[in-house]
Amino acid sequence: MTVGALPWVLLSYLVGAIPTSLIVGKLFRKIDLREHGSRNLGATNVYRVLGWKYAIPVALLDILKGTIPVLCFAPRVSPSLVTALLIGIAAIVGHVYSVFAGFKGGKGVATATGVMLGLTPAAVGVVAVAWMLIVWLTGYVSLGSIVGAAGLPFAVYFLYPGRRELVWIDALVAAAIIWFHRANIRRLLAGTENRFGRRVETS
Repeated sequence: MTVGALPWVLLSYLVGAIPTSLIVGKLFRKIDLREHGSRNLGATNVYRVLGWKYAIPVALLDILKGTIPVLCFAPRVSPSLVTALLIGIAAIVGHVYSVFAGFKGGKGVATATGVMLGLTPAAVGVVAVAWMLIVWLTGYVSLGSIVGAAGLPFAVYFLYPGRRELVWIDALVAAAIIWFHRANIRRLLAGTENRFGRRVETS
C-alpha cells in the first residue's frame, strides 16, 4: 500500500473501534460490559448479560464494521484484493483494541466475518455453517469460533482459486483470532468454559 492509503487505514481502524456493545450497554442498561460477564466487548457477552434483544443488533453492527471498510474504503485506494484485506484488518484491530474503550474490545470474530463477507462470501457461508453446527452440538461459541477461524483459509483456498493471494493473510488473521481465544482454550481443556445459552444476572 502507498502512503495515500494511510488515512483510509486509520479511518478503517476508527470504524472498527466503535465500541457497539459498550455503547448499547451504557445507553440501554446503564452498565459497562467491561465489568460484567466475561468482560469482553463482543456479541456473545452481550447475549449473556443483556440477551438476544441487544446481542443480535450488536453482532450485525460489528459485522458491518468489517464490511464497510472493505467495500467502501478500499476501492478508493486500490482494486487489489490484498489491499482490501489489509484495510479490513485495520478494522479488526480497531474492534479488538478500541481506542474508545481503553484499548479493550471483542475477539474480532464478527468484524473479521464482515471483512471476509465483503471479499469471499461463499467461504464465510461454509464457515458459518460449521460454526453453527459446532455450537449446536457442543454449546461452545468459543470452540465454534476457533474451528471457524482455522477453517477459513482452507475454504478460501478451495472456493476461490483465483483469490489465493488472500490465503496467507487469512491464515494470519485466523491465527490471531485463535490467539485471542487462548483463555477460552484453557477453559475448554479444563472443562470450565461457559456453554451458549447461559445468562448472567446484572444488578
